[in-house]
Parts: sequence; structure tokens; C-alpha cells
Amino acid sequence: MSIFTFYLCYFILNIIIIIGYSFSHQSHASYYCLPQNHRALFIFGDSLFDNGNNNYINTTTFLQSNFPPYGKTFFKYPSGRFSDGRVIPDFIGGYAKLPLIPPYLHPGYNHYQYIYGVNFASAGAGALVETNKGAVVDLKTQSFYFGQVSKQLRQDLGEEEANKMLSKAVYIFSIGGNDYAAPFYSTNSSTAPLPYPPQQFVDFVIGNISSVIKDIYNEGGRKFGFLNVYPLGCIPLLRILIAGNSFDDCLQQEATVLARLHNNELPKILQKLEKELSGFKYSLTDIYAAFLDHMENPSKYGFKVGSEACCGGGRYGGDYSCGGKRGIETYHVCSNANDYVLFDAAHPTDKAAKHISQIMWIGGDTHPKQSSYNLKQLFQL
Repeated sequence: MSIFTFYLCYFILNIIIIIGYSFSHQSHASYYCLPQNHRALFIFGDSLFDNGNNNYINTTTFLQSNFPPYGKTFFKYPSGRFSDGRVIPDFIGGYAKLPLIPPYLHPGYNHYQYIYGVNFASAGAGALVETNKGAVVDLKTQSFYFGQVSKQLRQDLGEEEANKMLSKAVYIFSIGGNDYAAPFYSTNSSTAPLPYPPQQFVDFVIGNISSVIKDIYNEGGRKFGFLNVYPLGCIPLLRILIAGNSFDDCLQQEATVLARLHNNELPKILQKLEKELSGFKYSLTDIYAAFLDHMENPSKYGFKVGSEACCGGGRYGGDYSCGGKRGIETYHVCSNANDYVLFDAAHPTDKAAKHISQIMWIGGDTHPKQSSYNLKQLFQL
């Protein structure tokens, strides 16, 4: 299929969406217009992946970014992404030659668009239901929404074609960071009490992630991509709470210790699932190492500032005041976000998100993938 034919079909499909016309399973445009190598992208997780779902739920401005200066460089408006521009899945979708995938909760999102994939991610979400409970779409609920999408795809495409599509699709995750960071940022303390002993805490988080993977597998998913958890105590949002100024101090902060525990356990459960689930394949990207290296050695990657936020106030720009709608009205914004690894107190700039997406997509010598596949290879399978 030529690129012209593909976009002609995409145009026709969107006309169908607008007028609400429904074809039968045998003649549905979304099926016949897709190239044979089409692969959908389903996105689960937190603010590193959220492209605007939190715009449409009853939550707090702490967990929203639908106000300036978010979105100022790429979209030129605040889309609900925690960035000056795009977030990691936007780039992944681009590498896979997919159209920009809207947030699942967007009121204008029509089910005919599910053939390209869906973004369920919600800023502040955790693997545990109690993490930011009532203010986010937690991972289990994201999985439930995926089940609804799977059901709709079976109605639209028929069982056989839906199964084929879901088995070829790629499912990516960024989850766990809020579970470990929330006790600290919600109490504004670097020494907050944890809900469970550290190893048990990590086991609960990993267990919930494993459960959702199995739910998606049972719906037909076979190819999964994961980020581990970045060095939480070293991001400005938590680092501002620590008395010391060195990276050694933030690496010993309890949230960072929990992140390392998580990152030790995640490969083990994925290897276990690979043995238990027939056809299960995965890619695991070490965002912990990548983020730390970008923050400590920004010039190596074309940045000028690694450990301070472009937008915010206080030490490292870590008071989370970006936009002036989170209780602190005064904040600063850098003149060029491309000079910074971090846009606000916890999230990468558009440029840094692109760097991380490239590591997920093809791996690399500096931050090798922790699995047999990178995302590019998963899309090609």
C-alpha cells in the first residue's frame, strides 16, 4: 500500500467518524484501509506518558498541566502533557508511523480510531489503587478501559481480525514512580513513613503490574515495552526536600532506594512471565540510568542544564510552581527549553523525551536495553 493510499484511507475513515456511519464487520473501512504491517500502540502509565487524560477527570492542578506555559514549544497550547511539547509515546507513535494518538478520555475520541491504539495514561497514577486515590485513573482502571476497547474492536472488526490486531499491537508502560514518590511529595518531607516495609511495598507494586500484564495478555496482547523507575530522589520535586546538594545525597534518599529495589525486581517478573506465557515478548528500558546520566552530564547530550527545571521556582526549580496554579503564583520559565533536561520539577522537556524515546526504540551502547528486544523490533515482529 502506497503512502498516498494510506492517507486517503485515513481521510475516508475520519469522514466516517464525523458522520457516524457504521460499516458491517466484513466491509469496515478501518480494516481494509490498514497496511498489512500495521501495528497499534496501547499506552498505560503516569505523567511521563499522559497526553491529556487528566484534563477530563475530577482532579487537582497538582496532577494537571492544561495551562501555560505547558505545551509552549511544540503544540503552542497546553494540551495536558507535562512538557513544553511532546511526551515519550508521541515520539514512539511517530517512529511506528502512527497518527498522533488522543487521550482515551477525550470526549471527541471515536471508537473507529482504536485501530491505531489508545493512550490510557494518567498523571499521578500508580500500580496501587491507593496511590493518589480518587484523583487519577489508576493502572487497574486503565486495564479495565482497555478491556472495553478490546470488546469494541471485536464488535467493529470481528473476532478473528481483532485477535490478529491485538496480538500484533505493542503495549507500553511507565508505572511505579508515583507509588514510591507519593508518600514524600504528598507530605512535603524527605523522611515520610511508608505504607509498607520497602521490599513488601515493591512486591505489591510489581504484583499489580504483573496482574495487569496478564489481563492484557488474556485479551490478546503479546508484545510489551516497559520503562523502569527513574531516580526519584534526584528529580527537583523531591530533591528540594533533601538537605544535601550532591547527587550522592539524592541517590540515598528513600524514594530513590525504592526505585532501585523496583528496578531489581521488574526484570525478574518479566523473565518469569516470558517463561509462563506463550508468545509473551518484552522490551525493558533503563530510564533510571538514562535519566541520571542526562542530569549529571547534560552537555554529553546537547543540553546546558541537567538538574534544574526550566519552569518553576525554589532550589533546582523544584517547588512545582510551574504555571502558577499549584498554590505558588510566582515562577520563572527559561528562555529555551531545549537547553534543559527537565521542563518542570518532575518531567522531561520535549527534547529530553525524544532522547528517552530513542533509547526505548533502538536501545544504545550507553543505556543498553535490559531485554532481548527493543521497541522497534517488537513493532517489526
